[in-house]
This record gives sequence, structure tokens and C-alpha cells, in this order.
Amino acid sequence: MLRINTLILWLVKSSPLNGWNLSPQTLTKTTLSFPKPGIKFQTHVFSSASKTCSYTTLCDSSMTRRGLLFRQLFEKESSTYTYLLADVSHPRKPAVLIDPVDKTVERDLHLVKELGLKLIYAMNTHVHADHVTGTGLLKTKVPGMKSIISKASNSKADILVEAGDKIYFGDLFLEVRATPGHTLGCVTYVTGSDQPQPRMAFTGDALLIRGCGRTDFQGGSSRQLYESVHSQIFTLPEDTLVYPAHDYKGFTVSTVGEEKLYNPRLTRDEETFEKIMENLNLPYPKMIDVAVPANMVCGLQDTAEPVQAASSN
Repeated sequence: MLRINTLILWLVKSSPLNGWNLSPQTLTKTTLSFPKPGIKFQTHVFSSASKTCSYTTLCDSSMTRRGLLFRQLFEKESSTYTYLLADVSHPRKPAVLIDPVDKTVERDLHLVKELGLKLIYAMNTHVHADHVTGTGLLKTKVPGMKSIISKASNSKADILVEAGDKIYFGDLFLEVRATPGHTLGCVTYVTGSDQPQPRMAFTGDALLIRGCGRTDFQGGSSRQLYESVHSQIFTLPEDTLVYPAHDYKGFTVSTVGEEKLYNPRLTRDEETFEKIMENLNLPYPKMIDVAVPANMVCGLQDTAEPVQAASSN
């Protein structure tokens, strides 16, 4: 028995998966082929993305699981993530951009062209005050592309979505979940339960990695945000990958299970959470004073009053 245990330990250390998040449950799925005299020893590891990788961008950013292509892009000035998803198994290779930034539109379009994709939607999780969305600029450069934002945001776009709606790109889709609290119109986009696993949740500013969006500006409500996250995000499978709109500490991705355990704000009870949010003492957002016309915010060509919304943190 001691010899077998030593052999198993050697296999784990020498496996190409060494350094990944192998759990005891995963180790039970490791098949060992014990050698006969004169036969070379081999080990075969049965693994899946939800069980053996440590939920890093390294593991997921190049995925083409069942036709799903995914890229995570970053704009350093506002610490904003933009996400590109496409159905590469579909003849047209339709793609969507989530939370595009005006300053990185050319970069994003170059990537779309390079990968041979057809951009059909540019969609926002909410109206941002800490950066100007690239949706309006994208519409001038990509004929036929549609803009998407939630109906509750009281903004203009080609398509206004509500909770329960599904946004299809090829044979894949994103489900809309209403997650107000940071702003009235915040939504989270979630890949379908019958789509490539683990699921992916694009949470905007409602849920950040080990944090959440501030609630002290227009439409903000600590009580509402707490309810939104717990009822709409924390009810997803624990291996669901969490991709926020911003990160200020260098994190790229988390999971629902991690945030339920380690989020320093949202693991508290509701009363404590409200007190935490009331006493953040965050600086006045530098972008809040920028008058952003509605055609830049939502991607339509008509003009309206300047739009302002809560900044992240």
C-alpha cells in the first residue's frame, strides 16, 4: 500500500496538470495503468475545464469549446474589461462585444477581423460613468451591427432587453439577468445551461472580484444590490466563471463559489453590507463630470441630454 501511495504522489507531481487546482474528487478520476514487465508505464488523466483548471484567463481565454470562442480584453486607463464571444462553429461566425470602450475600438475591430468574425452586437451591462462606451463608434464602423442595453437603464439602443431575454449569436446565446443596485439598469449576461461548461457570467459592476460596484450615485441602492447578487448571481452553479466589467488589482476572473466564500462585502449579512457600502468614503468619480451624449452611450445616432451614471469600485 505504501508503494502504491508513493506512486500516486509521483504521478501527480509529474503530471502535465501539476499546478492546477486538482481536488480530491478529481484525483479519484485519475486512471492508473500499472506496468507489466517490459511495458512502459503510462498515466491518463480524465479532466474537464470545470474540475481541473484553476479558473484563470490562461485556461479560458482561448477556449473554443463546442464552437465558443472567447477573449478577455483590457483598457488600462479605466481598468475596464471588454469581452468578445463568437460562435465559430456557425458559418457566419457571429460575434458580440460586451462593454466596449471608445479608446480601444480599433484594437477590438482588428481582432474581430483577424479572427474572421462577424460582429453583430455591441452590448453594455449598464451605462458607465467611468468610461465612454465604444458602442456608438462601433456602429459607425460596422454596418448592420446592433447596440444592446437594458430597458431599465432608461437609455437608447437598437435593442432594449429585460430579465429573461436571450441574445442569440449563432447557435449560442446569453441570458439576461436583472442585477440593479449599482445602477437601476444593471444586468448580468450569462451563458446558457446547455452551452459549453462551466457557465460564464458577465456581471458588469454588480459583482466585482472580491468586491462590488459602489451604490452612492444615481439609482444606487445597497439593499437592492445585495438582493440582486444573492438571487441572480449566487444562485448560479458554483463553478460558474465570473467576469466583471472592471478590476483594479490585476485579477482577471473568479467563480461564483469563490465569491460566495471570499467576497469581503457580500459574504456578510444584509445589514452589515449596507453599513460597509455607506462608509466606503470613495473619491468623487473623475469621469462623472464628463457630459456623455446618448449616441455615444448607447449607440444610436440621435442626441439627448448628457447621461451620467455611477462609477465603479
